Amino acid sequence: MARPYSEDLRIRLVRVVENGHSARSTAKLFAVSASSAVKWVQRWRREGRVTASSVRGHRRQILEAHAEWLLELVAGQPDLTLEEIRAELRTRGVDVSIGTVWNFYDRRGISFKKSLHASEQDRADVAAARALWKAHQGLLDPTRLVFIDESVLQSTEGVHMN
Repeated sequence: MARPYSEDLRIRLVRVVENGHSARSTAKLFAVSASSAVKWVQRWRREGRVTASSVRGHRRQILEAHAEWLLELVAGQPDLTLEEIRAELRTRGVDVSIGTVWNFYDRRGISFKKSLHASEQDRADVAAARALWKAHQGLLDPTRLVFIDESVLQSTEGVHMN
């Protein structure tokens, strides 16, 4: 784990802010994050000190209390998105970020990568439409095909298509 910034740096930053500069601009000057600078100044104003907190590096595992339910949820519906899982958690009164949900499953080696083929391809109507498209592809005249690249905006003035 990384060591905390020195107390000397913290004191110098707070002094500059106390002399009228903003915490964010001072953070740039001292090459620290704006959030660190804001927290240091807040601690100085609230507690009169800038020393690093003794509690460091522990993150509560908020979702561990719901582990069994969360694992059953994705076992029953493996195509859920992280946002859908997050919405399900909200209905249970648990409001967490998508990152928290992802970390929970990542610790267990569960991935949410989608398959290389869409599950819709297994439906009979979609399979029939795909087969029909493939059968008719050979009938297309390649000299009559027009390809449009929408990633480049160009003037079409003077361009004629047959």
